[in-house]
Amino acid sequence: MRGRTSIAARIVALLLLLVAGWAGAQEPARAVPAPAPIILGSEGPGIPLTGRARFYIDTTHKATPDALEAAGDAIPWRLREAGTSYRIDGAALWFQFDALTPAGARWFAEVGSSGVDRVQFFWRGPNGAWVMQEAGDTRPVSEWPLPGRLPTFELSGRTDKPVRYWLRIEHERVDFASPLGLYDQSVLFASREAEQFLLGGYFSLAVLIALVSIGNAVFYRDRNFGVYAVYVIALAAGQLAYLGVGAQHLWDHALKWNEMASFVLPGVSAAAALWFTRTVTEPRRYSRALDLMVWAVIAALLSAVALDVVLASRLSLFVVVLLASIALVIVAVLIGVVWVQGDDPYVQLIALGFLPVLVMAVFPILRGFNLIPISPWTRYGVSIGAALEMPILFYALSVRANRRREATVRAAGLTRNDTLTGLAHTRTFLQRLEGALQRCATLKHACGLLTVKIANYESIMAEYGRDAAERALVVAASLLRGVAADTDMAARVGDHHFALLLEGPATPQDAASRAQQLVASGLRESDALPNGLLIKFQVAAALLPDRQLDAGGSLDWLLEGVNSIRPDARKLIRPLNF
Repeated sequence: MRGRTSIAARIVALLLLLVAGWAGAQEPARAVPAPAPIILGSEGPGIPLTGRARFYIDTTHKATPDALEAAGDAIPWRLREAGTSYRIDGAALWFQFDALTPAGARWFAEVGSSGVDRVQFFWRGPNGAWVMQEAGDTRPVSEWPLPGRLPTFELSGRTDKPVRYWLRIEHERVDFASPLGLYDQSVLFASREAEQFLLGGYFSLAVLIALVSIGNAVFYRDRNFGVYAVYVIALAAGQLAYLGVGAQHLWDHALKWNEMASFVLPGVSAAAALWFTRTVTEPRRYSRALDLMVWAVIAALLSAVALDVVLASRLSLFVVVLLASIALVIVAVLIGVVWVQGDDPYVQLIALGFLPVLVMAVFPILRGFNLIPISPWTRYGVSIGAALEMPILFYALSVRANRRREATVRAAGLTRNDTLTGLAHTRTFLQRLEGALQRCATLKHACGLLTVKIANYESIMAEYGRDAAERALVVAASLLRGVAADTDMAARVGDHHFALLLEGPATPQDAASRAQQLVASGLRESDALPNGLLIKFQVAAALLPDRQLDAGGSLDWLLEGVNSIRPDARKLIRPLNF
């Protein structure tokens, strides 16, 4: 039986040679000699197969390891070189290399990119039978020899002589240019752990920003955040497919979807990026034609993605990649237009956010056109750019939204805040002070209360006018906030009087320190005030509760104390009970 198999294998090999001679006139007449065996462990924990393996493209798609082994060097093998791409639509790409595994070591062969249609790994076991392992998009990741993002196969254990390995690859629509390498177990597993940690952080960031954006869109009815959430979700989904994380963790057994996802989702994310850019830049303000062009490109890109699902050809994929490239160019143009117009003060932040993705997206696009081989930049460039982009864009949208909602927020706060300064008004402050006094009585500690007067307010009004006087009040409120802690409360309690509640437990040193900081800050010039205009604060301070006074009585007592300080007094701080 073994002899008949050998004869059949030789006949198949001869037929393969005849077909190869007819179909590939450019093939060399002689095979490249097999490279020297790789002594695993002698060249470090990772060994690339560039220059260490030879390849053959089986245009018949029917060759078997038996046939290739029987044909030997009659097959036109060629040496694998760095940066080589292989167009193998309808064919099979074979790699052959020899390796010797040392005792006590486990080594693995890895194909350095996800999304490969089918990968088979062969070698003869000690009993002479073929050992075959298979991975790729045609098989659930959970059934791979070593489940993960990338097709990985374990080499034979220790042997007395080198073992010949055969790697068979099927890959349609995109040239195969993935790096191939041999890795020691410890190095491979350590790199995978680091990779999973980084990718987990990246996708966690994307989920967090998407959820917060959805919350902002619903709570504030802000369309910009809604579209941004769609963009972040589409971008993250595209990376899930492109990096193989989705096939590994989310859609393991959905083989048909896994086959389409790496082509569908990146195109959808490019359309979402263009939609988001249109939303934040509003090109219709400048040109109706430009706005219509943006919508036309979005519609064309989504239509091309749908058509590619049906046709699944190189031409349909080329159209998708071309339209995605055009979409990214239009993104840059829209941001440039708004930048030149200069009517959006936050466009610089938005442009800064988009810049990493616009730059990094060039690499996978060039790879999609088969112009460059697979590299870390083509695999991880968009992920790196998106990790930088997402928080910057979220911050820019937040600042922009807060500015636009400022009038609404101020109007909503009129019932509890002073109109001019934004500080709490007297009624709100007294309610907070009453609660603080009750807590002090229960917890047996003291809180602090400062009352503040602008001693030179009348002279500011007389010399500089009402506008400067109102500016002085706003600056004073800002300085008061500057010395207040997060749990403290500042309020405007008179025409040019303020109060600051220091939540307990408070000490005399705390009250004196805050008063000194406030007085000193008023004696520094402010850009918001006329040159040479300084704010002269006078402060009365006390620790409460005192003499069983309620909130209103305590505030009146400290206001009397601050008003009793003469305008020309040299001592600007008056402690009342310490």
